[in-house]
Amino acid sequence: MFIQTEATPNPATLKFIPGRVVVDGSPMEFSSREAAGRSPLAEKLFEVPGVTGVFYGSDFITVTKASGEWQQLKPAILGAIMEHYMSGAPLLADGAAADDADLDDEDEFFDEADAETVDMIKDLIETRVRPAVANDGGDITFRGFKDGIVYLNMKGACSGCPSSTATLQHGIQNLLKHFVPDVVEVRPM
Repeated sequence: MFIQTEATPNPATLKFIPGRVVVDGSPMEFSSREAAGRSPLAEKLFEVPGVTGVFYGSDFITVTKASGEWQQLKPAILGAIMEHYMSGAPLLADGAAADDADLDDEDEFFDEADAETVDMIKDLIETRVRPAVANDGGDITFRGFKDGIVYLNMKGACSGCPSSTATLQHGIQNLLKHFVPDVVEVRPM
């Protein structure tokens, strides 16, 4: 098994590409050791000193560190990923929720009168924003819309990335304002 690595715009996050499907469905984020209990692989990755976040995309895994150098962390991370896939173990523990999408949908907020606008916003995020962000090892999901402000949740490499503010304000905000005149601002949640 050959696992490729790619740098992301976030220097604290590295993207690992195992050459196979990681998540068949919505992306999943583990931002603590406790949350990682749902996934044996995430638990193993959190055992590596310095690891503070794990994110599963469709065909990649991003790992975020708080300390340490990638040169020292990479071998342990690669070993954990390889061991997991070679063992044939499931990605999620028995009975664990399959993905974060259901949780994301529950937290959405917007006025029913704005439903058509929200549908346009979600479509643009799904078709134009998420694919680009996935290339960088992250994900962005819609959280809400109120008073012309779009609230988004940033995950994986996007969470805590130094360039995330620029991405939101210059990229996503400009895109949404162009296609959806009701949008006045985009903010992270």
